[in-house]
Amino acid sequence: MAHTRSRGEETKPSFKTTELIVYVLAVIGVLVASNVVGDGAANDGHDYFTADKAWWYITLLTIGYMVSRGLAKAGSRSTDRDPRTH
Repeated sequence: MAHTRSRGEETKPSFKTTELIVYVLAVIGVLVASNVVGDGAANDGHDYFTADKAWWYITLLTIGYMVSRGLAKAGSRSTDRDPRTH
């Protein structure tokens, strides 16, 4: 009698990965830093870390996260048995 082995997914869902945790913490860090550095009283009224810079860094973090997830999924096996997707 032959045993059939079920092949699981090669990668975990994104919400279970450390990449998501690091991404969320990095975004929060950028937002907090932008708010703290942007306080005019602490730096003579000059806003050195403006909102547009903060959102630019968040955009770069998002692109990096999407690329890392794409690379992680690139080598994964598909377990989709739906004939419409082949």
